[in-house]
Amino acid sequence: MKAAIFVENGRIVLEDKAVPDIGPQDALLRVTTTTICGTDVHILKGEYPVAKGLTIGHEPVGVIEKLGSEVKGFYEGQRVIAGAITPSGWSNACLCGFCSQDGAGTKHGWQAIGGWKFGNTIDGCQAEFVRVPDAMANLAPVDDRLTDEQVLMCPDIMSTGFAGAENGGIRIGDTVAVFAQGPIGLCATAGAKLMGATRIITVDTVAARMAMSRTMGADEVIDFKAVDPVDAIMEMTDGRGVDVAIEALGTQATFEAALRVLRPGGTLSSLGVYSSDLKIPLDAFAAGLGEKSIKTALCPGGKERMRRMLEVISSGRVDLGGLVTHRYGLDDIEAAYELFANQRDGVLKVAISV
Repeated sequence: MKAAIFVENGRIVLEDKAVPDIGPQDALLRVTTTTICGTDVHILKGEYPVAKGLTIGHEPVGVIEKLGSEVKGFYEGQRVIAGAITPSGWSNACLCGFCSQDGAGTKHGWQAIGGWKFGNTIDGCQAEFVRVPDAMANLAPVDDRLTDEQVLMCPDIMSTGFAGAENGGIRIGDTVAVFAQGPIGLCATAGAKLMGATRIITVDTVAARMAMSRTMGADEVIDFKAVDPVDAIMEMTDGRGVDVAIEALGTQATFEAALRVLRPGGTLSSLGVYSSDLKIPLDAFAAGLGEKSIKTALCPGGKERMRRMLEVISSGRVDLGGLVTHRYGLDDIEAAYELFANQRDGVLKVAISV
């Protein structure tokens, strides 16, 4: 089969690779559509280490090609998605509701980011076929009335962005600020609206992303190159600050800004992938006495999470199809990486047809 493989820092290339073998609890998925994530770009740049020769990608839409002998409740030829996070379903972490930190087989059943296997610890989805581990915990059927592009965001960015809103504990009537309107930040904006926020303020500077932000539910959009977003948000809220601040980029500047606009007792929901130590400014943290909460998240996975994401799409409550701005075939995935990694031509998400 053809697969996008990590060769070395700066090189992910399309090569031939053996079709994966599957075990009794696995499924072999024939991938029909996948995409490229910002995390894949971190891998490409050497900012997140993976083994050489690993197939990259963690967002599959496809058809079940083959089922392991112990897999029940699914059938070959069935159209499905699998989440970017593929938990075992039985570890201590999973049974406590932290599937992303799945530590199946470890001494205590917990492992930081252990649920992320595709394109991290096992071969991923930017290929013609992918092995889905623990299939009964991770496959979710797709209604034939939905297109691949309609559900393509469910495995990762939709689930991750919504987690940012959920971790913020957003309540009806809340004011929410979302820093960065890349694909995950846009999904966080959509999630905040679904959860009942009545005023959503977003921050970015790319015109296409700012326009899409309003489509996703933003009431006010701040261009951080035109004004200081902290000053602007504090003025907009009459000095009160926001109830929830969602950080969706992963930099010191956005993290600190999110903390500074947060009212006492508010929640900073962090979705960023940080590449260096963070510093917490004493005044913004109120010397540790401001009762501010900081919560982090990794994309929730598993079949029930995917079912819920699919229900949101099928109900029409959120339409994320507009996030797909570019389309490539698997044969041209190297060109797709060049476009996405350099954020050219107003790209948000790239659909890769297999």
